[in-house]
Amino acid sequence: MNLTKFVLMSLGLLLGASVSLGAAEIGEAAPDFTLKCSNGKEHSLSDYKGKFVVLEWVNHGCPFVKKFYEPGEMQRLQKEYTEQGVIWLTMNSSAPGKQGHMTAEDANRSIEEKDAHPTAILLDHDGRVGKSFDARVTPHMYVIDPDGILIYNGAIDSNPSRRSSDIASAENYVVSALAAAMSGEEVATPRTRAYGCGMKYMD
Repeated sequence: MNLTKFVLMSLGLLLGASVSLGAAEIGEAAPDFTLKCSNGKEHSLSDYKGKFVVLEWVNHGCPFVKKFYEPGEMQRLQKEYTEQGVIWLTMNSSAPGKQGHMTAEDANRSIEEKDAHPTAILLDHDGRVGKSFDARVTPHMYVIDPDGILIYNGAIDSNPSRRSSDIASAENYVVSALAAAMSGEEVATPRTRAYGCGMKYMD
């Protein structure tokens, strides 16, 4: 922990206040959280220590999300990596009344209709978890290693277009991060600028 974070945390403890330290940095522990999934079960990030975890922020009304879901690319990645033991958590932080908001029923219906394969869809309707990660757009992607350390934060790939036809020629940063880390190597590009639709948090 750097000195600034230590001072802020100490001040917060002295004042009995809750101090936000911002999103985790690459190489630091990812913020722990507990959220309910679309089936009503609670999931905590700390439950998955010992496993790689992918966080995928979603808004199905967003054309940048559609870019990956309409041709089945996001679903393919979900299935490929969950079959390898990776925990894939699709995060919905769109507030009630905002584009992309999903009730539990909506989320379960989207899994069936889109033939999606995440470990779970987690409902973050107050945006608390999204803000703790500084998730800004959909899709915003994070990869966390088995020690709970954030090893990737940013865009899903290297081509910030809305066209599904551009997927094949782009570097998928999530795939690259997982491939490197699962082979015991350093992630070559641990941070990129995420692209997509702005997060639809509560005002």
